[in-house]
Formats: sequence, structure tokens, C-alpha cells
Amino acid sequence: MKLDLDQLDALLTKLAAHDVSEFEWEDESASLRVTLGKPVHHVMTAAAPLAAAPSSAAHAAPAAKAEAAAPAVVEGTVVTSPFVGTFYRAPNPESPAFAEVGARVKKGQTLCIVEAMKLMNEIEADVAGTVAEVYAENGKPVEYGQRLFRIVPA
Repeated sequence: MKLDLDQLDALLTKLAAHDVSEFEWEDESASLRVTLGKPVHHVMTAAAPLAAAPSSAAHAAPAAKAEAAAPAVVEGTVVTSPFVGTFYRAPNPESPAFAEVGARVKKGQTLCIVEAMKLMNEIEADVAGTVAEVYAENGKPVEYGQRLFRIVPA
């Protein structure tokens, strides 16, 4: 697909008019990814009203497949690991966990520790609320950006 500046401007205007913050398109010769403002999960299908998107049956099946694979929007705030390290739910093996599912936490309250390069880093709650999920397993490695907790604001 060859896209000139006028077509790109029309596409960006259409995306902004429909409050779409992310758009991704790809074919055999090119790919396009647009992120506007704070990302929100949207899936654009070939049937969506975009002048730049072809709407043939050949494109409808892959779009439906992508829509089915789109991640569900989760309620609450997801706390992620700020770096690679080892996840610990408590300050030591004999102590209770900092936060259990169902526990109410305050903003700034310690949720866990991620050990990185022999340093024990306390990970704190970004919001006050109730711990809805604990994603990581105690004593196991975590990656940068990996989900650790989900907190539903109070």
C-alpha cells in the first residue's frame, strides 16, 4: 500500500474522530502502526468505516480472527514489575504476604519485593483499593513489565 500525506492525514483525522488511540495495519509490502495519546485497546476490522481500509471478504476473515484474539479490558489497575528480578510476596519466608487477594491496600503500601542485582526493591500500590489478583508466583523470576497484581480502586 502506498500512502501519501493526504491519505495519512485523512486516516489520522478519522481515527481521532472515532476516539481510536491505536491502529495497526499490515500487508505483504508494508505495515503501519499509529498510537495517539494514552493507548486503549481497539481492534479495527475491514468492515469499520475507514476510507483507507479495503473492505473485501479476503480481509474480513483475518480481521475477525484478530478481534477474537484481542485482550479483554480488565477492571482496575494492573501493577507491573519495573525490572527483571525475583518476585517475593513477603519480607522473609516466615512472614505473611504483604498483600493477599481480597485485602484492602492504601496508595503507597508495599505489595511485594522484586530482588534485582542483590537489591530488595519494594513495589508499592499505585492506587488505594482491593487486591483482585496476584499474577506472579512467590520466589519465581519476573520480567520487566510483567503483571504482578490487579487492584480494583476503592
